[in-house]
Amino acid sequence: MADRRLQVFHTVARLLSFTKAAEALHMTQPAVTFQVRQLEDYFNTRLFDRTHNRITLTEVGERVFEYAERIFDLYAQMENSVKEMTGDISGVLLIGASTTIAEYMLPALLGDFKNRYPEVTIRLRVANTDEIVSMVENNIIDLGVVEAPVHNKSLAVELCRMDQLVAIVPPKHPLAQQERVTVEEIAQYPFISREEGSGTRDVILDYFAQANLSIYDLNVAMELGSSEAIKGAVTSGMGLSILSRATIQKELQLGTLRSIELNPILERPFSFVHQKQKFRLRTMEELLNFARQYCQSHPH
Repeated sequence: MADRRLQVFHTVARLLSFTKAAEALHMTQPAVTFQVRQLEDYFNTRLFDRTHNRITLTEVGERVFEYAERIFDLYAQMENSVKEMTGDISGVLLIGASTTIAEYMLPALLGDFKNRYPEVTIRLRVANTDEIVSMVENNIIDLGVVEAPVHNKSLAVELCRMDQLVAIVPPKHPLAQQERVTVEEIAQYPFISREEGSGTRDVILDYFAQANLSIYDLNVAMELGSSEAIKGAVTSGMGLSILSRATIQKELQLGTLRSIELNPILERPFSFVHQKQKFRLRTMEELLNFARQYCQSHPH
C-alpha cells in the first residue's frame, strides 16, 4: 500500500545492496535501480553514494530511511488493527526451513494452518540452516524453521521442540545389535556426513568435539545434501551415519535400517527464527501462534 519507491528504497537501504534487494523484492536489479532513481528525482538529491561496487546512505538518505522505518511501522499497525476488527486473515507468507524440518515436520503443520486459514498463500523455501538464517536476516523470508542453534542475537529465536539424533546402520553392520554406541566406536567405520552449512552436520561435529574428535578423525566416505540420500547410502552398506530419529521411522518399520542410541544422548533444537520487529502483520502473528500450539501438542 505504501509508495512503491519508498518500499524499494527502504529495502536497498536496509541491505545496502541492490542485488540483495532485488532478490528480496522479487524484482530485477534494473527495476530496483529505476525505483530508487525515481525517489531521488522526487527529492532532487542523491540518497546513496555509490563507490567501488559498494553503496552507503547519504545524510539525506539516512533521514529518509528513518522516516521510512516509522512509516512502515505505522502501516503494519494500521493493517493489524483493521484485520483485528474485520477478522481477516489473508495474504502471502514466505517460510524457509532446513531440509529435515521441511520434509518431516512442516507438511502437517502447514497443512493444518492452511485448512484453518484458506485465504493465506504459503510459499516454502528449503535450504540448509545457514542459508535460512541468512534469508531471515535479509528479509527474504518472513519465518525460518531451523535445526541448529542460531547465534545471531539481532534475530528472535523461539524453541519449538528438542529432536533426538541417533546412529543408523544397515541390519548386517557389526554395530547393528548394540543398544548404544559411542563416538569412538563410530569413528572406526566409514561415515556418511551431511554437507557444510547443514545444521545437522554442525550439531554432530559439536558433539564429536566434546569427545575431542574432529571431522578429520572420522573416516568420512562421502558428504551428501539430504537425509534421504544419506539413508540410501547407509542402506546400501556404504557407511553409517547420524540422523534425526524423526527421519527414519519408515525405514525402521521396513527393517532396512537399524537405529542405535548415542551415548551420551544427542539432542538439538528445532527453532523458529524471525526478525524482532515490534509490529508484525496479523497473518504472521497467527502463524507464529499456530506454530507454538503445534509444537506444544507435538513434543516429539
